[in-house]
Amino acid sequence: MPDICQSCSMPMGKDPGHGGTEANGTHSAKYCSLCYRDGRFTQPAFTVAEMQSFCIDRLAEQGMPRVMGWIFTRSLPRLERWRTA
Repeated sequence: MPDICQSCSMPMGKDPGHGGTEANGTHSAKYCSLCYRDGRFTQPAFTVAEMQSFCIDRLAEQGMPRVMGWIFTRSLPRLERWRTA
C-alpha cells in the first residue's frame, strides 16, 4: 500500500498525528489523523468531490496555488476510501 492516506492522499510522513486512530486506540496504517479518529472518518458524509474541494482549500491556505491543489487531488477517486463508497 502506498505511504499516503487512503482518504485525502496526504503523505503519511507529513501527518502531524502520525496516522489516524482505530477504535481501540492503535494507529491506522491507511488513514491520516486529519481524516480518521477513533475508528471513524472525521467527515463521514463527504463525497469524493467534497474531499477534493476541502483539500484544495487547505492547500491554498498553506500558500499552494489552487491549480496545484487540483493536480494533487485528481487521484482521490482511486483511493481505497472512495473506491468502496
